[in-house]
Amino acid sequence: MTFEEDIKKAVECMRKGGVILYPTDTVWGIGCDATNAEAVKRVYDIKQRDDSKALICLVDSADRLVRYFRNIPQVAWDLFDSIAQGTRPTTVILDGAQGVASNLVAEDGSLAMRVTQEPFSHELCYRMQKPVVSTSANISGQPAAQNYQDIDPQLLEKVDYVCWSRRQEHKPHTPSSIVKLSSEGEIKIIR
Repeated sequence: MTFEEDIKKAVECMRKGGVILYPTDTVWGIGCDATNAEAVKRVYDIKQRDDSKALICLVDSADRLVRYFRNIPQVAWDLFDSIAQGTRPTTVILDGAQGVASNLVAEDGSLAMRVTQEPFSHELCYRMQKPVVSTSANISGQPAAQNYQDIDPQLLEKVDYVCWSRRQEHKPHTPSSIVKLSSEGEIKIIR
């Protein structure tokens, strides 16, 4: 299967409310359309995760963030600029989330998003034209799947589409750094 065919099938699946397994800029992820509450609920169910623990989303560009947050502090734009320069993938938690499934937003109104530069996940987000859920491909409490062969067979059976791209990869991957930014621009390192 070609890269292009894989992207098309994954996007088609998510647009129909499906859940996918896909490679990201960090570990393999379980994903869906971040604006579809039923699909988000399925991700929580598949991971056997309490829905009070918010999930991360990916977008293809920092510019897309303005659609999903009421107020983005200047320090966030500075951080996104430095991340784009090739530092470790960094997820940013911002206050005032809007325009996504309500069961994706934390109780305090915040949401975790990461701008992905990795070719597959970037193209996936670009084609969706909205955020894509990106939570590690594992049952809650188990280790994250660094590569395709690390994915629990139970997960492979529970999703609607498993991407083909990067399945042959055998190299270490780590989850992103996570930084929480308050609307006043205060920075708190989570991971």
